[in-house]
Amino acid sequence: MASPSKATVSEAHVGKKKKPPARYWQEPREEEKGGNKVGKDEGRTESALQQEQHTKLKPRKRKQEEAGSDGKKFISGKSDPFPGPAPIPEDRVQKFKRKDKTKTPRPKHRKLRDMIVRSDEASEMAHKQAARLDLLLPEDAGFLEGDEDEDTCTISQEDIADAVDITSGAKYFNLKLSQFGPYRLDYSKTGRHLLLGGRRGHVACIDWQSKQLMCEINVMESVNDVKWLHSETMYAVAQKKWLHIYDSNGIELHCIRKFNDVLRMQFLPYHFLLATASATSFLQYLDVSVGKEVAAICTKTGRLDVMCQNPHNAIIHLGHPNGTVTLWSPNQKEALVKMLCHQGGVRSVAVDKTGTYMVTSGMDKKLKVYDIRAFKPLKSYFLPAGASCLSLSHRGLLSAATGDIVQVYKDVWSTPVTKPYMAHRVRGTVWGLHYCPFEDVLGVGHGDGFTSMLVPGAGEPNFDALDANPYRSAKQRQEWEVKALLEKIQPELISLNPNELGQVDHTTFQQRHQDRVQALGFDPLAKDRFTPKYKKKGRSSAGNIERRKKQVAHEDQRDIIRQTVEDKMKMEKERQEKEKKKAELSGQKSALDRFKK
Repeated sequence: MASPSKATVSEAHVGKKKKPPARYWQEPREEEKGGNKVGKDEGRTESALQQEQHTKLKPRKRKQEEAGSDGKKFISGKSDPFPGPAPIPEDRVQKFKRKDKTKTPRPKHRKLRDMIVRSDEASEMAHKQAARLDLLLPEDAGFLEGDEDEDTCTISQEDIADAVDITSGAKYFNLKLSQFGPYRLDYSKTGRHLLLGGRRGHVACIDWQSKQLMCEINVMESVNDVKWLHSETMYAVAQKKWLHIYDSNGIELHCIRKFNDVLRMQFLPYHFLLATASATSFLQYLDVSVGKEVAAICTKTGRLDVMCQNPHNAIIHLGHPNGTVTLWSPNQKEALVKMLCHQGGVRSVAVDKTGTYMVTSGMDKKLKVYDIRAFKPLKSYFLPAGASCLSLSHRGLLSAATGDIVQVYKDVWSTPVTKPYMAHRVRGTVWGLHYCPFEDVLGVGHGDGFTSMLVPGAGEPNFDALDANPYRSAKQRQEWEVKALLEKIQPELISLNPNELGQVDHTTFQQRHQDRVQALGFDPLAKDRFTPKYKKKGRSSAGNIERRKKQVAHEDQRDIIRQTVEDKMKMEKERQEKEKKKAELSGQKSALDRFKK
């Protein structure tokens, strides 16, 4: 029974011709479809069937990949109802937009045009990526909300500390330092470290979140102001006579005697400039990267004890006893802008991080909000006792100190404010206010020491780790410092409108071009340079090409000289004609000549 079946199978294989395996680029034949396919499969082994199925799956797999890469159809064959990338809201893109598209130059400047197009495309892609990632930010800004018919300004700091978690509640604390007060303070750029400077010479550096003391010294003379430099390893102290630089261990690094009688200081982080205002009416700039004085400007406005900076364009704002606020740049010896803000002396000035609004307080007990773009007042508030210190947070909260009371206001420039958002009384007269970056904390320096307040909604909840990372290690800080030094902005680029740096000053360019034409006697940009035509039979050797170039240049120069000589001869001829007419007029006799003796 077994032998006839084997014979029939062998005869069937001999009778049929073996076909090559199907390739993925070949379409399946119609004859292989339907019932014929079943008949073929009956006479094949299991391994041959598996190989054929494997080869037939290849084109289907490739078609699936093509359909998936196209993004128009799914594997099932249905079309995608949402083709392309997800749309981005226009207002979110505008939030990260820094400049408008650059106008493309004339067609002959192909390389410049391509470079501008690539730059605009990269900038647009960066805007879209930043807008997409903005949806994924992990933290949200907090806020303080009271019960029904309860004002948030009546909520005490103790109640807030009890209501929040243990980590946030530990950020409210008091340091009783009544022996060397009152105190000035400053937070580092990362918001991790705190610098305190007492009026009677006490200076301390603290990692305030872990309550770890880094260093503590007494300089044995009065301290007017303290300021962190580019990192938490160095800080500046404005002492009674001169400006001193210390490291985080309390070791004195420099004593700069050119900077004397300094009262207030501001550090420009992207320019590595330390700006100081002195009692002798001098505004000085120190480049801390090279230790060189960049500019020394005599403002001629008296004692300078009110000072702040605009974080948007690095312009220094100074307040004066005559009620004016002046804006200064290290590139000019005169004030860029003078604004009459108060009827009495200016007590404090603050500018928000976008560089749009400026808040001032004066001896006339008024608090005014200005739009710096138009230099016009927006709001004016009357405080019964006036404000001695002002500070603005990243989220736009304004803190104002009146005696020993600290009041926090919300949305001072958008809507009229009738009552404070929060209020707190400290143990002594307030001497300094400063918001901690990336934290809902307000540091208050007063006569009895230091107080750290909890202000919900004050800090920016998300930080840029490439710019200011509160959790960076020592190695990351060193790498960041090297990169920041390489990207340091020169002081010559400080101006009121930073957007002008990417534009071409056409008026200045035309004036320089005219001066150049007058000096040379011809227009060097009038036409393109002569390019010799290629000639055969050895007539385009290097020597012949240079000879032809010189010949054309000499001919052009002769034409220019000839035109110049003709113009001079014409001018000389006109001058002679004028003199001849003048002589003829003077030679004519007048009726009044008879009266001459």
